Amino acid sequence: MALQLPKSPPLSLTRAIVQRTRGRRQGPLIRLMSPSDFGEILKPFVFLDLFDHEGAPFNGALHPHSGIATLTYIAEGAVSYIDPDNVRGTLSAGGVEWMQAGRGMWHGGGLDKAGRTRGFQLWIALPPALELGPTISIYQAPADVPGDGPARVLLGSYGSASSTITSPSPINYLAVRLTAGERWRYEPLTGHTALWVAIASGALAAPDELRHGDLAVFEPSSQAVEFEALTDTEFVLGSAAAHEHDLVLGYYSVHTSPEALRNGEAHITSIKNRLVQDGRL
Repeated sequence: MALQLPKSPPLSLTRAIVQRTRGRRQGPLIRLMSPSDFGEILKPFVFLDLFDHEGAPFNGALHPHSGIATLTYIAEGAVSYIDPDNVRGTLSAGGVEWMQAGRGMWHGGGLDKAGRTRGFQLWIALPPALELGPTISIYQAPADVPGDGPARVLLGSYGSASSTITSPSPINYLAVRLTAGERWRYEPLTGHTALWVAIASGALAAPDELRHGDLAVFEPSSQAVEFEALTDTEFVLGSAAAHEHDLVLGYYSVHTSPEALRNGEAHITSIKNRLVQDGRL
């Protein structure tokens, strides 16, 4: 008679997945979230791009932002960057780039070496007190990104670990790696009613099955979520208190009012004129 191995107990009945997507491919990027779809229900999270590029190096053009912050996390490979002060550098796997655009700035980047590069870029809407504020640039090496268990804290806090980056509003953003069969439970902070997860590699159950390239949105509540790795897997998870402001959109900008958008775009244009005069554009 064949031995019957004990089955794992079912995942706890907790927070349900209410929407999911595989996004839209835009060259080397897959746009999983934008303000016209999931960003409207998950704000302050407004854009999320999954990049998975394998091939020749390239340079990305300088481009502007205002009213938002971007957090770039590198899961594999490395990217180059050009910050608003024209400082150049390289962000390696496990590293974080935080760019709080405030009233407006220009930055750029690309790939220095051929090979595979994977990661995520997240856009976060800023509240009125910060959307026309100063620009803040922070670069964290892999060793400087704190962690607790399988989770690394890109923004906010989890367990015993807290990011040194000052979050513009109550937000947690984590990168999690689990081995096949491993379980992990996320308990959101009080008031974090917005919750989503995006899969960078592998597959997991939450309790619905999610695979590489999926973004899943959980029902608004304060309940926990349990994850079980079906294979070795890596994913990012965001939770936050709701952003109680409109999303007023420009081409590279997100603000809370038309007046703030006009202010930010005017500042972006003035920076552009200086960049042209300096021969950088």
